[in-house]
Amino acid sequence: MKPEVPENTAGALAGRHLIVTRPAAQAGPFCAMLAAAGAKVTRFPVIEIQGPNDPGRLGAVLDALSDFDIAVFVSANAVQRVVPAALARGPWPARLRVAAIGARTALELQDHGRAADIVPESRFDSEALLQEPALQDLAGHKVVIFRGDGGREHLAETLRDRGAEVTYVEAYRRAIPDLDPEPLESPLKAGAVDAITVTSGESLRNLVAMVSPQGRNALLRTPLVIGATRVAELARELGFLGPIQTADDPTDAAMLRAVLALLGGGKNTG
Repeated sequence: MKPEVPENTAGALAGRHLIVTRPAAQAGPFCAMLAAAGAKVTRFPVIEIQGPNDPGRLGAVLDALSDFDIAVFVSANAVQRVVPAALARGPWPARLRVAAIGARTALELQDHGRAADIVPESRFDSEALLQEPALQDLAGHKVVIFRGDGGREHLAETLRDRGAEVTYVEAYRRAIPDLDPEPLESPLKAGAVDAITVTSGESLRNLVAMVSPQGRNALLRTPLVIGATRVAELARELGFLGPIQTADDPTDAAMLRAVLALLGGGKNTG
């Protein structure tokens, strides 16, 4: 189910400067796509992925993974933290079906050798996942949800209402990186950034928090390429004034298509 990457993008972003805010460990492939299209890319990760507060709890659940009927992954980060550790303990339990909250998470599962059994076809969020037929009648089923720290309870509450016994497991923590904002603020103030790519609401809030008050006006005028409609709505609430291009989903391929829709054609840098 790998999304189609636009063809013939060489030079389409020539002369364009983009800021990529994905976590450092996830930014490489997307940055390579942008660079291949001719863009100048600056990495400015706004989320740092750290280990869980209680790694023993995660380990205990992985040791008992065969007890569950469905494993739900709410993010690519959860996949990266859980699947390798689970497979290091032995083969994935044959009866354990895997649910992914969206396309990017499903792609990460595929890359780790375990394709998702349950994944929405569009609108990648808890509400869309809960519409899947396999998650309707769960009487007697045991479900484990792998996620980061915090987050909404709607998914678990709904699954419990449908009869499931639900276990939440914190697979990782999110933190704001301790970065010098100057490499970001300097080109922003100079008007030398064509767009910033952001895939989540938390990323957008962190981005605003990491910029100094002096750099905020320039930030809020800069065009955005966003990974979901609700994040675009948040951007307006936070005061962003420039153009906002919303991708079909937060996968690298969809984000690249959105960047090309906003900036394709390059520009003359003289």
